[in-house]
Amino acid sequence: MAFQQYLKEKQAFIFELDDVIYPQKDYLLQVYYLFAQFIEYAEQISAAEIISEMQNLYFVEGSENIFEKTAAKFGIPEKYKVNFDLLFLSARLPLKLLIFNEVLSLLQAIVIERKQIFLLIDGDPGMQLNKIKQIEWNGLEQYLTVYFTAETSPKPSNESLTQILEKHNLEKERVLMIGEDEKDELCANNSGIEFLQVDKLLLP
Repeated sequence: MAFQQYLKEKQAFIFELDDVIYPQKDYLLQVYYLFAQFIEYAEQISAAEIISEMQNLYFVEGSENIFEKTAAKFGIPEKYKVNFDLLFLSARLPLKLLIFNEVLSLLQAIVIERKQIFLLIDGDPGMQLNKIKQIEWNGLEQYLTVYFTAETSPKPSNESLTQILEKHNLEKERVLMIGEDEKDELCANNSGIEFLQVDKLLLP
């Protein structure tokens, strides 16, 4: 279905955040950079070498246990794990997080059509809110209504989604959920809501 048809038929659009609104790597790599700078100041270990290692680990193995792997290689004391974790909650990034161009166009079109936009976000609310504050929304932030699944139950549970439908008097047939992974799709399916994989928007 062409996107214009979605705009015509749907009254509300529900988005996940990471890798749906913006590329999550843009947040993670900037946090790694800030951590590397902190360790260079605290322990006189080359920030350039640390960030290079963390970037390589992220692109090859992902973000899981990245502190432990980096600490083992450079002899970084375990006490700095607290600082690493806190950065994800409070880091002020050097650069704004940019929305995918195609998603930005979609969000702007939804606003022009005076339809509703919701963010239904998995993960730690503190960290996710920190990301939201540092996204370049281009004025769209005033049109967003944000819900965190941590306040009810994480996806694929549809508890948060049901809450949105009921609170805002939405007909499920007129709602589209846009997500990135299987949890998002199952959450939508469990509520009888149409689901769109964000990759379909990002294809050239």
